[in-house]
Amino acid sequence: MIPAYQWHQNPGLGANVDVMCDTDSPTVLPTTGTGTTRQDWERFRLNRNAALSDGHGWLSLTSLQWLSAEAAELRLFPGLWSADNGWAADKEGNTDDGAATLWAEPGDGLLFADSQLPASGTLTATLADEESLLWVQHGSTIAELARRGGRYLVRTRDSQSPVLQAFHGVPVFDFRADLVLPGRFEPYPGPRVVNRTTANETVSASTEIVGELVFELDGHDHRLLAEDGGSGALDVTFHDATNHRSTAGWRKLTVPRPSGTAVVLDFNKSMNYPSAFTAFGTCPMPVQGNRLDAPIEAGEKAPDSDDR
Repeated sequence: MIPAYQWHQNPGLGANVDVMCDTDSPTVLPTTGTGTTRQDWERFRLNRNAALSDGHGWLSLTSLQWLSAEAAELRLFPGLWSADNGWAADKEGNTDDGAATLWAEPGDGLLFADSQLPASGTLTATLADEESLLWVQHGSTIAELARRGGRYLVRTRDSQSPVLQAFHGVPVFDFRADLVLPGRFEPYPGPRVVNRTTANETVSASTEIVGELVFELDGHDHRLLAEDGGSGALDVTFHDATNHRSTAGWRKLTVPRPSGTAVVLDFNKSMNYPSAFTAFGTCPMPVQGNRLDAPIEAGEKAPDSDDR
C-alpha cells in the first residue's frame, strides 16, 4: 500500500515564484549621475552568465508537459502524474486552485528537490497561477511543477542538458555609453491590468502597468510601459528594430529605482528572456505599444547570433 503525502504551496518551502518567466538576472547595479561605467557593465555580464550557468536554471529545461485529469506517465521522468485544475473566481469571488498529484513507488528513486529526502507514495501540491515549484528529483533531473493560465504543467530540468553543457556566455553588443539614457518616470494613479501574450501560444497572461518611462533617443521622445520590478525598480519588456536579426524576438530591461521622477535607462543591460534559449519557456511578450522603431544595438544578442 502506497502511503499518502500531501504538500501545499508555501513560499518558504522550496517555492519558486517566477511571475511567468524570470531572467535569472543579477541585482541591478546602482547608476552614477553620468550613467553606468564599462567596469560596472563587465561585472554585470559576469554575474549574468554565472546565473545562467546554474545546474537547474533555465538552460537546463528539457521538456514541458501539461498534466491531464487522468494519471499518466511523463517523458523523461518516473511516476504517474495528474492534475485537477480547479476553477477561476466565481461571482462570489470563490476560487479553487485544484492540485497536482504524483504517484511514486519507492523503486522510482525520487527525492524531494529541496530536502533530498526520499519521495514516494501519493504526493499532492497546490499552486496559485504563475507560481512554480522545484518539486522532486530523479538523478540529474528535477521536475518543476508550475501553473500557467490556470493549468498545471511539469517542466523537466536536467543539469546535463545539451543547451546548458554547450553554454559559454550570452553574445552581447559592445558597451555603448550613448545608450545609457536619462529619462523620467510618469507613474499612474494606480496599477492598470493589461493582457499580454507569451512565448507559448497556449498560455495567455496579464500584468500590472504602474506607469510610463519617457526618454529621448535619436532626437525623438519615446515611451515604454513599465511594470513593478520589485524593491522600487521598474521592468520594461520591449521590441526594437534589431529583433529577429541580431537579437531575439524581444528583450527585458530593469531600470533602477527612480530618484524622484528621474530614471536612467541603461540599454547595455537589456537581457533575453529564457524563451530565447529554450522552447520550453512561457515568458511574457511586450505589452501593446512597447515597440521602439530604432535599433537598440546594446545588451544581449540572440543566443545563436554568432552563427547567423
